[in-house]
Amino acid sequence: MPNATATPGNTLLSPTDHTLILIDFQPQMAFATRSIDIGMLRTNASLIANAAKIFDVSTILTTVAAKAFSGPMFDEITAPFPGKALLDRTSMNTWEDAAVIEEVNRIGNSRVVMAGLWTSVCIVGPVASAIDQGFEVYFIADACGDVSPEAHERAVQRMIQLGAVPMTSLQYLLELQRDWARTETYDATTGTAKKFAGGYGLGVTYAKSMFGAQEGGHG
Repeated sequence: MPNATATPGNTLLSPTDHTLILIDFQPQMAFATRSIDIGMLRTNASLIANAAKIFDVSTILTTVAAKAFSGPMFDEITAPFPGKALLDRTSMNTWEDAAVIEEVNRIGNSRVVMAGLWTSVCIVGPVASAIDQGFEVYFIADACGDVSPEAHERAVQRMIQLGAVPMTSLQYLLELQRDWARTETYDATTGTAKKFAGGYGLGVTYAKSMFGAQEGGHG
């Protein structure tokens, strides 16, 4: 019988063990996205970006043909990272861009988390490429979108078959916090949840307002 210990599983994310890559959250891609409501997509993407800011996660922001065709990255993605350079590409596959790969190697994490538009092109490409090169890859499924539900779902299935791990935007935030006794990030985490996490965020607001409650009795 295995011996249980009060320690997290190795597959759980921590703020320092991965690089977050946010890919092509741009108007031209959003116009044709049909697998998710664009307002929901933007909210989920905001949640991820703010989570990365709270926990100081190494983050890469990349666009494709921003000035020539696709437009600027969503403001809600760039706002948590003032002054951060956006790596603009010509390649649809982020992993084929030398500047992005230079940054991945500079950061030095063997685990990467990705989200962006579109799932079947701009996410599948780097996910498949990174896995082939020995990286452990996660993708945030509800912060990705595609031209149809079918396109998104087939891309998700393909990435899972390749070995990538799917997760959601709220899961990403809460997995980084993971213990409400971590008071240094408690207020920022619950504040981000209240702003971006839909019904769960409303629940946090209600509990605090009505009962002065704190998650786990901490705060």
